[in-house]
Amino acid sequence: MRKKLFFIISLIIFYSILSAVCFGQVQTRLRIIQASNIGSGIDPNLKDIHNQLGTLFNFTSYRLLRDERFILSMNQSVIIPVHQERVIEITLLGKGKGTAELRLKIRSEKTEILNTQVRLSSGRTVIIGGPKHGEGVTILAISANL
Repeated sequence: MRKKLFFIISLIIFYSILSAVCFGQVQTRLRIIQASNIGSGIDPNLKDIHNQLGTLFNFTSYRLLRDERFILSMNQSVIIPVHQERVIEITLLGKGKGTAELRLKIRSEKTEILNTQVRLSSGRTVIIGGPKHGEGVTILAISANL
């Protein structure tokens, strides 16, 4: 029974990866992180970007608040609440040899706070410092896998 379940799950994962590659889709990940100087330590789910966080920011504690994974097609957008009244809109603009071009827009109510484009190599992460959150700040980590 376990072998059948493992096989079915593996088949589903393989199919979703294959369809993303074949149809110009990009697997995208958004991690919403709270960084502060209260306590110390890093959430185990952030180990892969800990060095990057430490280079860019001077905090002693990093805690994962949300981890969103989604597949984007060309010119498709996803809007995700970030913090209080702020949202991030991520749009796939293009896909080239091993890279994905994304537009990132952060809005607060009707005010646009950030509107930028990034080109990410497969498996790479871009990190954006955000607003105050409790005793620290919110940080956004966006990754793409082709």
